Amino acid sequence: MFAVIKTGGRQYRVVPDDVLEITKIDGDVGTIVQLNEVLVVGGDTPVLGVPTVKGASVAAELLQHKRGPKVIAFKKRRRKNSRRKRGYRDELSVIRVTEILTDDAKPTIGPRPKKEKVAKTEGEAA
Repeated sequence: MFAVIKTGGRQYRVVPDDVLEITKIDGDVGTIVQLNEVLVVGGDTPVLGVPTVKGASVAAELLQHKRGPKVIAFKKRRRKNSRRKRGYRDELSVIRVTEILTDDAKPTIGPRPKKEKVAKTEGEAA
């Protein structure tokens, strides 16, 4: 089963366990967020939304917030000693799709437990 969702002005085709970088959404890292703008729910019999599928949503775990790569906008007018340099970085959220929900269902899968970091002993370091 797959779904096409819309968030941040872009559309994404998602299946469970997909990891996506999307425009920043509100929420704490490690929580489950619901994305309600579902345009298509696909499978054996696809359901198209007009404009969205009623009662459908996608549950996703929020993995991290980060910033995208630097984008430099440099403008120059030759022979006029006129230059302008501006730059920005997008605010991004990394999510993992946990499940695709229909019929106004609530998420049943919670966030995955974090792996514990194992400290290396002195014998293993060599």
